[in-house]
Amino acid sequence: MKKILFVCMIALLGLFGCGEEKQEKAAENTNADTNKVYTIKFAHVVSANTPKGKAADFFAKRAEELSNGRLKVEVFPSAQLVDDDKVFQELKRNNVQMAAPSFSKFTPFAKEFNLWDVPFIFRDTEHLHKVMDGEVGEILKEVIAKKGYIALDYWDAGFKQFSTNKKPIIAPSDAEGQKMRIMSSKVLEEQTKAIKAIPQVLPFGEVYSALQTGVVDAAENPLSNLYNSKFYEVQSSVTISNHGYLGYLVVVSEKFWNELPKDLQDVIKEAMREATLFEREESAKEEAILLDKLKNDDKTGTRIIELTDDQRKQWQDVMIAIYPKFYDLVGKDLIEKTLNTQ
Repeated sequence: MKKILFVCMIALLGLFGCGEEKQEKAAENTNADTNKVYTIKFAHVVSANTPKGKAADFFAKRAEELSNGRLKVEVFPSAQLVDDDKVFQELKRNNVQMAAPSFSKFTPFAKEFNLWDVPFIFRDTEHLHKVMDGEVGEILKEVIAKKGYIALDYWDAGFKQFSTNKKPIIAPSDAEGQKMRIMSSKVLEEQTKAIKAIPQVLPFGEVYSALQTGVVDAAENPLSNLYNSKFYEVQSSVTISNHGYLGYLVVVSEKFWNELPKDLQDVIKEAMREATLFEREESAKEEAILLDKLKNDDKTGTRIIELTDDQRKQWQDVMIAIYPKFYDLVGKDLIEKTLNTQ
């Protein structure tokens, strides 16, 4: 019996010793994490002076401040590092740690992201942000998570407006027969056909010359694209329709995220929360400034048309009628959840 007790005591002491050794190793790892500096390469494709560019810089500053220098964020604007068509594979390889691609870049591998193209699905900016920050936004983030990316937050590009060099597009019937440039999107093709316009898919870099030469007559863009790319020079009217929306989702390399200590993951989330509020405010300010410039700058010579509630309802009636065409692509449940978000 004494021999058995002695053996048990030795075993217990061994266990305690192992436990202390594990605690020491855990402490060493914690200390190593505390001293280690993690570098984040944040790639995006717009200029640094846009709302997205400013927000990326804002995030970089706040992440470094909140982490006491343990996070170093290097921002690469204007596709200096990689463009959005290739950024996903670079995120997978952890060559890039963060990016903010437009929603359209997600649709090839996440069809649910076609939701953002559905016309007149958002009542206003307040409704849009409630969708983003609520159940629908979380569902879409989970879709992206299953594809191997960490989805952080949604940033604004802005609501889209119709522009044309032919008959002003005020009622849906005004678009009939007009050649309209769109991004590659099944939803946008159906939207264009619903108003009997002719969809023309063109790269963004070719839009100005196409409008100038008459290859296309009309387009749809947020005011930032329309003004900064000087489309107003080759379009006689702009209708403030707010019929569609463009935005971005900030994503992180899953491999990089899993290497981060929990406290630094929390820092990134907090810095991103602040950056998102900043970006949305900057986007709203820019839109107001650009609309004022288009209205009051005689150099543009562009007619600005703002829809009345009755005119907007005409558009809604036409577009809601084609929603069933998107049920298989986007999901009926997702569309209904969006419409019913309060």
